[in-house]
Amino acid sequence: MNYLTRRLLTFPLVMLGVSILVFVAIRLVPGDAITAMLGTEAGLLTPTQRAALSAYFGIDKPILVQYWSWLLGVLQGDLGISVIHGKPALAIILERFPLTLQLALMSMCVALLVGLPAGVFAATRNEKMSDLAVRIFAMIGQSTPNFVVGLLIIYALSAGFGILPTMGEFTPLFTDPLRNLGQMILPAVTLGFAFASSVTRISRSAMLDVLSDDYVRTARSKGVPKRGVIWRHALPNALIPVVTLSGVEFGYLLGGAVLVEQIYALPGLGRLVLEAILQRDYALVQGCVLFIAFNFMVVNLLVDLAYVTLDPRIRLGESK
Repeated sequence: MNYLTRRLLTFPLVMLGVSILVFVAIRLVPGDAITAMLGTEAGLLTPTQRAALSAYFGIDKPILVQYWSWLLGVLQGDLGISVIHGKPALAIILERFPLTLQLALMSMCVALLVGLPAGVFAATRNEKMSDLAVRIFAMIGQSTPNFVVGLLIIYALSAGFGILPTMGEFTPLFTDPLRNLGQMILPAVTLGFAFASSVTRISRSAMLDVLSDDYVRTARSKGVPKRGVIWRHALPNALIPVVTLSGVEFGYLLGGAVLVEQIYALPGLGRLVLEAILQRDYALVQGCVLFIAFNFMVVNLLVDLAYVTLDPRIRLGESK
């Protein structure tokens, strides 16, 4: 049995554990779907009316019966019906996911395009003023919350230029690319700012370790140009920590950047989960968490497989 097969076999077990945790956790939150949906008017319901609504939402049965019924539906591809939207939870998730996926990809591009060159630049100028400046920038970026960066960007645009970023809507990329980028670039920069700082620090540390290795000194002694030593010999071996960090961060981003989506009023997956929790939409919360967990496991698996591509010395273990 090879490594990939073993990893894939763990997927159902992890998903089962996640399903149990989210099913129990959402029901520990005070209130229920009826109260969240009707608000103060829920107090006017007669016992008969409340019992009828409980039966309709399926919350009148014992929790084990509810879980088993929901799990059977999940195995058939049915995540349940959202009480907020009145539609299948899976359809709503797939409708919101493209925005979150694009935002995650754009944030990763911003972070890597800024952080990786900055880390390499700092490592090749170790203990110089330029290195210190890059490290200070990275520390500021890591210590500044995303919502603060987002609010500062909005304030600077409104107070300095008299404009506000487009918020509250999403145009698919292939429908209108320019309008789409106008809506997504500022949220992507907001998310990518802190991550770029992390990439800068990780890539700088990794490059410093690699630049002291024997094969780098050998390449230099053979007359390989400095640029070739850095970008062709040292950087590929310094990318392992960066790939690890990127995989974890990308998994989190696919779960939805709740604060950034809330600030820019983007109808993404993170905002959907927040609304579902506030409305006690059990089916939608459970479906979103399962979907996010599955994406996270897929990303981690791809990261592990990328290690072999980046460093041929790494061999994923196989059972004998």
